[in-house]
Amino acid sequence: MEENRWGIIYCPKNGFWGYSQSRWEKIRRCLQENGIQYDHVQSENTGSVDRLVKMMINNGYRTIVLVGGDSALNDTVNCLMQVEKEVRDRIAIGIIPNGMMNDFAHFWEFDENNYEQTIKWLKERRVKKIDLGCIRYVNKKGESCRRYFLNCVNIGLIASIMNLRRQTRQFFGSRTLSFFFSFLLLIFQRLDYKMRIKINTDTIDRKVMTMCVGNALGYGQTPNAVPYNGLLDVSVVYHPGMTQLFEGLYLFVKGKILNHHSVHPYRTRSIVVEKAEDALIGIDGRLMRTPVGPFTITVEEAVINFLIPA
Repeated sequence: MEENRWGIIYCPKNGFWGYSQSRWEKIRRCLQENGIQYDHVQSENTGSVDRLVKMMINNGYRTIVLVGGDSALNDTVNCLMQVEKEVRDRIAIGIIPNGMMNDFAHFWEFDENNYEQTIKWLKERRVKKIDLGCIRYVNKKGESCRRYFLNCVNIGLIASIMNLRRQTRQFFGSRTLSFFFSFLLLIFQRLDYKMRIKINTDTIDRKVMTMCVGNALGYGQTPNAVPYNGLLDVSVVYHPGMTQLFEGLYLFVKGKILNHHSVHPYRTRSIVVEKAEDALIGIDGRLMRTPVGPFTITVEEAVINFLIPA
Protein backbone atom coordinates (compact mmCIF):
# COMPACT_ATOMS: atom_id res chain seq x y z
CA MET A 1 0.00 0.00 0.00
CA GLU A 2 1.26 3.49 -0.88
CA GLU A 3 2.37 5.15 2.34
CA ASN A 4 0.47 8.40 1.72
CA ARG A 5 -2.80 6.80 0.58
CA TRP A 6 -5.67 7.17 3.05
CA GLY A 7 -8.14 4.47 3.89
CA ILE A 8 -11.47 6.23 4.52
CA ILE A 9 -14.45 4.67 6.28
CA TYR A 10 -17.65 6.60 5.69
CA CYS A 11 -20.38 6.16 8.32
CA PRO A 12 -23.70 7.71 7.21
CA LYS A 13 -25.93 9.19 9.88
CA ASN A 14 -28.84 6.93 10.75
CA GLY A 15 -32.09 8.24 9.28
CA PHE A 16 -30.37 10.85 7.07
CA TRP A 17 -29.68 8.84 3.91
CA GLY A 18 -30.29 11.60 1.37
CA TYR A 19 -28.37 14.15 3.43
CA SER A 20 -25.54 11.67 3.99
CA GLN A 21 -25.07 10.95 0.30
CA SER A 22 -25.02 14.67 -0.51
CA ARG A 23 -22.52 15.32 2.28
CA TRP A 24 -20.22 12.52 1.09
CA GLU A 25 -20.19 13.97 -2.41
CA LYS A 26 -19.03 17.31 -0.99
CA ILE A 27 -16.34 15.63 1.09
CA ARG A 28 -15.22 13.56 -1.91
CA ARG A 29 -14.83 16.67 -4.07
CA CYS A 30 -12.86 18.41 -1.32
CA LEU A 31 -10.51 15.40 -1.04
CA GLN A 32 -9.89 15.54 -4.78
CA GLU A 33 -9.30 19.30 -4.74
CA ASN A 34 -6.65 18.78 -2.04
CA GLY A 35 -4.93 16.06 -4.06
CA ILE A 36 -5.61 13.37 -1.46
CA GLN A 37 -5.07 9.81 -2.67
CA TYR A 38 -7.55 7.53 -0.94
CA ASP A 39 -9.71 4.44 -1.06
CA HIS A 40 -13.04 4.48 0.71
CA VAL A 41 -15.62 2.03 2.01
CA GLN A 42 -19.03 2.73 3.53
CA SER A 43 -20.27 1.10 6.72
CA GLU A 44 -23.59 -0.68 6.38
CA ASN A 45 -24.47 -0.45 10.08
CA THR A 46 -23.00 0.24 13.52
CA GLY A 47 -21.56 -3.27 13.71
CA SER A 48 -19.54 -3.07 10.50
CA VAL A 49 -16.93 -0.47 11.50
CA ASP A 50 -14.84 -3.04 13.39
CA ARG A 51 -14.71 -5.33 10.33
CA LEU A 52 -13.82 -2.45 7.98
CA VAL A 53 -11.02 -1.18 10.25
CA LYS A 54 -9.52 -4.67 10.38
CA MET A 55 -9.66 -4.79 6.59
CA MET A 56 -7.81 -1.45 6.38
CA ILE A 57 -5.15 -2.64 8.82
CA ASN A 58 -4.66 -5.96 7.01
CA ASN A 59 -4.28 -4.12 3.69
CA GLY A 60 -1.45 -1.98 5.06
CA TYR A 61 -3.01 1.48 5.26
CA ARG A 62 -0.88 3.85 7.36
CA THR A 63 -3.62 6.51 7.59
CA ILE A 64 -7.18 5.53 8.47
CA VAL A 65 -9.68 8.39 8.41
CA LEU A 66 -13.14 7.91 9.85
CA VAL A 67 -16.04 10.02 8.61
CA GLY A 68 -18.29 9.45 11.60
CA GLY A 69 -19.02 10.19 15.26
CA ASP A 70 -17.90 9.19 18.75
CA SER A 71 -19.27 5.64 18.68
CA ALA A 72 -17.65 4.77 15.35
CA LEU A 73 -14.38 6.31 16.54
CA ASN A 74 -14.65 4.19 19.69
CA ASP A 75 -15.01 1.05 17.55
CA THR A 76 -11.95 2.10 15.56
CA VAL A 77 -9.60 2.52 18.52
CA ASN A 78 -10.83 -0.71 20.13
CA CYS A 79 -10.01 -2.52 16.91
CA LEU A 80 -6.54 -0.94 16.82
CA MET A 81 -5.89 -2.01 20.42
CA GLN A 82 -6.35 -5.63 19.38
CA VAL A 83 -3.32 -5.61 17.07
CA GLU A 84 0.35 -5.78 18.03
CA LYS A 85 1.96 -2.55 19.20
CA GLU A 86 4.45 -2.66 16.32
CA VAL A 87 1.59 -2.63 13.83
CA ARG A 88 -0.45 -0.04 15.74
CA ASP A 89 2.49 2.35 15.96
CA ARG A 90 2.66 2.53 12.15
CA ILE A 91 -0.97 3.67 11.84
CA ALA A 92 -2.45 7.13 12.43
CA ILE A 93 -6.19 7.70 12.68
CA GLY A 94 -8.08 10.85 11.79
CA ILE A 95 -11.67 12.03 12.12
CA ILE A 96 -13.97 14.03 9.88
CA PRO A 97 -16.92 14.52 12.26
CA ASN A 98 -20.17 13.14 10.90
CA GLY A 99 -22.00 11.56 13.82
CA MET A 100 -24.94 12.24 16.08
CA MET A 101 -22.35 13.25 18.68
CA ASN A 102 -18.84 14.43 17.84
CA ASP A 103 -17.49 15.34 21.26
CA PHE A 104 -13.95 14.02 20.77
CA ALA A 105 -13.69 15.86 17.45
CA HIS A 106 -14.93 19.04 19.15
CA PHE A 107 -12.14 18.71 21.73
CA TRP A 108 -9.66 19.21 18.88
CA GLU A 109 -11.84 21.97 17.36
CA PHE A 110 -12.82 19.92 14.33
CA ASP A 111 -16.14 21.31 13.12
CA GLU A 112 -18.68 19.06 11.34
CA ASN A 113 -19.82 22.11 9.34
CA ASN A 114 -16.32 22.90 8.08
CA TYR A 115 -14.99 19.70 6.57
CA GLU A 116 -12.81 21.72 4.17
CA GLN A 117 -10.67 22.98 7.05
CA THR A 118 -10.61 19.53 8.66
CA ILE A 119 -9.30 17.91 5.48
CA LYS A 120 -6.59 20.57 5.12
CA TRP A 121 -5.50 19.92 8.72
CA LEU A 122 -5.48 16.15 8.24
CA LYS A 123 -3.41 16.57 5.07
CA GLU A 124 -0.65 18.16 7.17
CA ARG A 125 -0.40 14.81 9.05
CA ARG A 126 0.43 16.26 12.45
CA VAL A 127 0.46 13.15 14.67
CA LYS A 128 0.05 13.15 18.44
CA LYS A 129 0.19 10.14 20.75
CA ILE A 130 -2.96 10.15 22.84
CA ASP A 131 -4.21 8.29 25.90
CA LEU A 132 -7.13 5.91 26.12
CA GLY A 133 -9.27 5.11 29.11
CA CYS A 134 -10.04 1.44 29.73
CA ILE A 135 -12.88 -0.21 31.64
CA ARG A 136 -12.27 -3.80 32.78
CA TYR A 137 -15.23 -5.86 33.90
CA VAL A 138 -16.82 -9.32 34.03
CA ASN A 139 -19.88 -9.98 31.86
CA LYS A 140 -22.91 -12.18 32.54
CA LYS A 141 -21.09 -15.20 31.13
CA GLY A 142 -18.31 -14.77 33.68
CA GLU A 143 -15.83 -13.66 31.01
CA SER A 144 -13.21 -11.01 31.71
CA CYS A 145 -13.70 -8.12 29.28
CA ARG A 146 -12.22 -4.72 28.56
CA ARG A 147 -13.34 -1.77 26.47
CA TYR A 148 -11.33 1.32 25.62
CA PHE A 149 -12.72 4.85 25.38
CA LEU A 150 -11.52 8.16 23.97
CA ASN A 151 -14.02 10.49 25.57
CA CYS A 152 -15.65 9.17 28.72
CA VAL A 153 -17.51 6.56 30.72
CA ASN A 154 -20.84 7.68 32.23
CA ILE A 155 -22.51 5.84 35.08
CA GLY A 156 -26.05 6.69 36.18
CA LEU A 157 -28.41 9.44 35.05
CA ILE A 158 -26.27 11.00 32.31
CA ALA A 159 -25.76 7.58 30.68
CA SER A 160 -29.56 7.33 30.42
CA ILE A 161 -29.81 10.88 29.03
CA MET A 162 -27.04 10.29 26.49
CA ASN A 163 -28.76 7.12 25.34
CA LEU A 164 -32.03 9.01 24.79
CA ARG A 165 -30.14 11.92 23.26
CA ARG A 166 -28.70 9.62 20.58
CA GLN A 167 -32.22 8.44 19.78
CA THR A 168 -33.84 11.91 19.76
CA ARG A 169 -31.07 13.83 17.94
CA GLN A 170 -32.34 12.68 14.55
CA PHE A 171 -35.77 14.19 15.31
CA PHE A 172 -34.54 17.50 16.74
CA GLY A 173 -31.29 17.98 14.82
CA SER A 174 -29.94 20.25 17.58
CA ARG A 175 -27.58 18.80 20.21
CA THR A 176 -29.01 21.11 22.88
CA LEU A 177 -32.69 20.48 22.07
CA SER A 178 -32.22 16.72 22.09
CA PHE A 179 -30.46 16.95 25.47
CA PHE A 180 -33.27 19.03 26.99
CA PHE A 181 -35.95 16.68 25.69
CA SER A 182 -34.07 13.64 27.04
CA PHE A 183 -33.63 15.38 30.38
CA LEU A 184 -37.35 16.11 30.63
CA LEU A 185 -38.22 12.49 29.85
CA LEU A 186 -36.07 11.30 32.75
CA ILE A 187 -36.58 14.02 35.31
CA PHE A 188 -39.42 12.25 37.09
CA GLN A 189 -37.72 8.86 37.07
CA ARG A 190 -35.11 7.53 39.45
CA LEU A 191 -32.36 10.12 39.87
CA ASP A 192 -29.88 8.42 42.19
CA TYR A 193 -28.14 5.08 42.58
CA LYS A 194 -26.44 3.38 45.50
CA MET A 195 -22.73 3.30 44.69
CA ARG A 196 -19.46 2.40 46.33
CA ILE A 197 -16.47 3.93 44.55
CA LYS A 198 -12.76 4.16 45.37
CA ILE A 199 -10.88 7.14 43.92
CA ASN A 200 -7.32 7.78 45.08
CA THR A 201 -7.53 7.63 48.90
CA ASP A 202 -11.28 8.42 49.04
CA THR A 203 -14.09 5.91 49.32
CA ILE A 204 -17.55 7.12 48.28
CA ASP A 205 -20.30 4.96 49.74
CA ARG A 206 -23.63 6.68 49.24
CA LYS A 207 -26.33 7.53 46.70
CA VAL A 208 -24.92 9.17 43.57
CA MET A 209 -26.90 10.72 40.74
CA THR A 210 -24.22 10.31 38.07
CA MET A 211 -20.48 9.86 37.65
CA CYS A 212 -18.40 10.71 34.60
CA VAL A 213 -14.86 9.43 34.08
CA GLY A 214 -13.35 11.57 31.34
CA ASN A 215 -10.31 11.06 29.14
CA ALA A 216 -11.49 14.20 27.30
CA LEU A 217 -14.49 16.57 27.57
CA GLY A 218 -16.94 13.96 28.82
CA TYR A 219 -19.85 15.71 27.05
CA GLY A 220 -19.25 18.75 29.24
CA GLN A 221 -18.91 16.93 32.56
CA THR A 222 -15.09 16.82 32.66
CA PRO A 223 -14.26 20.10 30.87
CA ASN A 224 -10.63 20.20 32.05
CA ALA A 225 -9.67 16.66 30.97
CA VAL A 226 -7.09 16.23 28.20
CA PRO A 227 -6.21 12.92 26.48
CA TYR A 228 -2.43 13.30 26.80
CA ASN A 229 -1.54 13.78 30.48
CA GLY A 230 -1.82 10.18 31.69
CA LEU A 231 -4.72 11.05 34.00
CA LEU A 232 -8.49 10.75 34.08
CA ASP A 233 -10.82 13.47 35.33
CA VAL A 234 -13.79 12.32 37.39
CA SER A 235 -16.98 14.21 38.25
CA VAL A 236 -19.19 12.65 40.92
CA VAL A 237 -22.61 14.28 41.26
CA TYR A 238 -24.70 13.78 44.38
CA HIS A 239 -28.46 14.18 44.23
CA PRO A 240 -29.35 17.90 44.41
CA GLY A 241 -32.73 19.42 45.17
CA MET A 242 -35.06 20.15 42.25
CA THR A 243 -34.08 23.82 41.94
CA GLN A 244 -30.42 22.88 42.21
CA LEU A 245 -30.97 20.26 39.52
CA PHE A 246 -32.11 22.91 37.04
CA GLU A 247 -29.19 25.10 38.10
CA GLY A 248 -26.88 22.17 37.38
CA LEU A 249 -28.47 21.69 33.97
CA TYR A 250 -27.87 25.36 33.15
CA LEU A 251 -24.21 25.12 34.20
CA PHE A 252 -23.84 21.90 32.21
CA VAL A 253 -25.05 23.57 29.01
CA LYS A 254 -22.76 26.55 29.70
CA GLY A 255 -19.74 24.29 30.23
CA LYS A 256 -19.38 25.28 33.90
CA ILE A 257 -20.68 22.14 35.59
CA LEU A 258 -17.71 21.99 37.99
CA ASN A 259 -18.97 25.20 39.61
CA HIS A 260 -22.04 23.41 40.99
CA HIS A 261 -21.72 22.51 44.68
CA SER A 262 -23.20 19.03 44.12
CA VAL A 263 -20.35 18.16 41.71
CA HIS A 264 -17.21 16.69 43.28
CA PRO A 265 -14.21 16.61 40.90
CA TYR A 266 -11.19 14.29 41.09
CA ARG A 267 -8.11 13.58 39.00
CA THR A 268 -6.68 10.08 39.10
CA ARG A 269 -5.14 7.17 37.20
CA SER A 270 -7.53 4.52 38.45
CA ILE A 271 -11.09 4.15 39.76
CA VAL A 272 -12.63 1.06 41.33
CA VAL A 273 -16.42 0.82 41.22
CA GLU A 274 -17.34 -1.82 43.76
CA LYS A 275 -21.08 -1.24 43.44
CA ALA A 276 -23.41 0.74 41.16
CA GLU A 277 -26.87 -0.70 41.71
CA ASP A 278 -29.01 -0.72 38.54
CA ALA A 279 -27.10 2.22 37.03
CA LEU A 280 -26.75 2.30 33.26
CA ILE A 281 -23.22 2.64 31.90
CA GLY A 282 -22.33 4.46 28.70
CA ILE A 283 -19.00 4.44 26.86
CA ASP A 284 -18.38 7.29 24.42
CA GLY A 285 -22.12 7.93 24.22
CA ARG A 286 -23.17 4.30 23.63
CA LEU A 287 -24.75 2.05 26.25
CA MET A 288 -22.82 -1.06 27.23
CA ARG A 289 -24.11 -4.16 28.92
CA THR A 290 -23.98 -3.60 32.66
CA PRO A 291 -20.97 -5.40 34.19
CA VAL A 292 -21.58 -8.10 36.76
CA GLY A 293 -19.97 -7.07 40.06
CA PRO A 294 -17.08 -4.62 40.56
CA PHE A 295 -15.16 -3.07 37.69
CA THR A 296 -12.12 -0.83 37.27
CA ILE A 297 -11.42 2.15 35.03
CA THR A 298 -7.81 3.05 34.24
CA VAL A 299 -5.81 5.08 31.71
CA GLU A 300 -3.26 3.83 29.20
CA GLU A 301 -0.79 6.50 28.15
CA ALA A 302 0.19 7.43 24.58
CA VAL A 303 -1.15 4.33 22.82
CA ILE A 304 -2.86 5.72 19.69
CA ASN A 305 -1.51 7.95 16.89
CA PHE A 306 -4.12 10.63 16.26
CA LEU A 307 -4.12 13.30 13.57
CA ILE A 308 -4.65 16.73 15.15
CA PRO A 309 -5.06 20.25 13.70
CA ALA A 310 -1.94 21.80 12.25
